[in-house]
Amino acid sequence: MDARNKDVNTLTHVCRAWREVFTSRPSLWTHLDLDSQDEGEARVYLERSEPLPIRLSLDREDLMFPSDCFFRIIPQVIGRLGYLLIRGTPENIQNITARLPRTAPVLEHLTISAYSKSLPHRHPVLTPTLFDGDLSSLRSLDLGSIRTELPWRNMVNLTTFSLSHTPPGESSVGHLLDFFRSAPHLREVSLYFATPTYGVRNGRLVSLAHLKAMMIVDRGPSSVLLDHLLIPVGAELLLQADFVSSIVGDLLPRCLDNLRNLSDFTTVRLSIGGGSPCMRLSGPNGRVRVTPTASRVSNTSLVLESLLQLDTSKTEQFRIENGWPLSEDLVYRTLLPMKDLRVLMLYKCHNPHIFIRALHPNTSSQEAMVCSELEELVLVLRNDGKVFDMDDVIGMAEARASSGRELKVVRIIYGANEPDLDDVLELEEYIGHVEYSPQIGEVDEWW
Repeated sequence: MDARNKDVNTLTHVCRAWREVFTSRPSLWTHLDLDSQDEGEARVYLERSEPLPIRLSLDREDLMFPSDCFFRIIPQVIGRLGYLLIRGTPENIQNITARLPRTAPVLEHLTISAYSKSLPHRHPVLTPTLFDGDLSSLRSLDLGSIRTELPWRNMVNLTTFSLSHTPPGESSVGHLLDFFRSAPHLREVSLYFATPTYGVRNGRLVSLAHLKAMMIVDRGPSSVLLDHLLIPVGAELLLQADFVSSIVGDLLPRCLDNLRNLSDFTTVRLSIGGGSPCMRLSGPNGRVRVTPTASRVSNTSLVLESLLQLDTSKTEQFRIENGWPLSEDLVYRTLLPMKDLRVLMLYKCHNPHIFIRALHPNTSSQEAMVCSELEELVLVLRNDGKVFDMDDVIGMAEARASSGRELKVVRIIYGANEPDLDDVLELEEYIGHVEYSPQIGEVDEWW
């Protein structure tokens, strides 16, 4: 018996008055846990909870026989199910779902998850006859390690959908698009190793007009699915994949017209290596986060090459963390399109001097100045015992000032290695304001 049910039962044994109070409150008896309750207890709960919808949970690893309490109870409660959670072996899931052919008119939350993640033929199959194929009352649906073509109809009230660990090739992009079309009010979608990569006609688009957040975690490309979804302004998109075998072009749609929250991103953050590697693109229209499935990403060049595939011309803030670029040319090509860049933060980069030299007007023979609108440079230095050499910063600031592009602010967060005061005074000759502090403070919350 779960803790909640145990507490309710205990209170009914305090005295007769308490028993009358608690047994007369139907809302206290709506949770059925058929792992810990026998049939007699379950029927007591059903009687005391009338006429409210009930929450029924079953988590069963051992073999279920036809005489199991669940099979005797479910025909009598299916019309009152408001919440149903089923976890079990593939065999148990198959047997259970085969006994749910009737409509559940008040069911709002459904979770079905099989323990097995082995061979595809062991995954239980959800057929169109589950709840008579009509889940029009559902608000959330969570499926794990299940074989299904998502054939259900009338998902008009569904707002939250999660699908995980489907067998490869089990469902197509077309099947998933059909499902999304039948659930026009979806707000949150999670696909965890369940992203199809085939089976859709060219040019088909399905709108997720009410989407607030979508998460896709997989080893393969997600662009095949995203090419056919209209992602609205304001939605947050999280993509997690293997950065070694995939680049951003394989993850984002090949045509960004249907990913409207990327049309005008103004902030870029690259966190390479460390505890939370990611690429985040953010702006007035929404946010996209691309994260590697591996715990570390050390190939800065790969991430910067991926960024070059996108239109960064409206980027106003750019932060790179733990980066170790392999070529100055790549850094130059990364910064050159950022014509509106106002703030550049180099956060504990292994070699920040490569970025600083790229900002120097004489870095390239091309006429265009890199980041001509740059106003603020933030240097968060590494605590590795090395004294930061200010010469490149001073030379860059002097050259930009003489070219009419004076920096307004340079912030130096130095940790254990305080910069030389003479260098700071010299730097102040070429820019409006210099700050230096051992505390990251609010700078660390810039994103």
